[in-house]
Amino acid sequence: MSPSDPDPVWTAARLVIVVLSLAMIVFGLRVAVTRRFPPVWARVARLTASQRLQPVRLGGGQALLGACLLLQQAPFLLPMPSLAGRTLLVVALLLAVAGAGWFVLFRR
Repeated sequence: MSPSDPDPVWTAARLVIVVLSLAMIVFGLRVAVTRRFPPVWARVARLTASQRLQPVRLGGGQALLGACLLLQQAPFLLPMPSLAGRTLLVVALLLAVAGAGWFVLFRR
């Protein structure tokens, strides 16, 4: 699928996924670097006491999963050769595994 395809619904859905994944990356990196949750986020998500003590774990995992989603959508929105699209898919899968591993293994 590319932006020139006649079905605008799929293109719009993919663009929404790209915007949401960019937001996940930004917010995840912000939490991991500052080591603090935004107060609104902590209230809305109703984080438990143990979760509030692990902002690097949660923020880093969220940023990696956001990068995975972004790379999954790139071959569909940008014209590229098939080999490059497959390579991006493999990198996205590796980022998904790295995000899950970061979340499971990174504890302090």
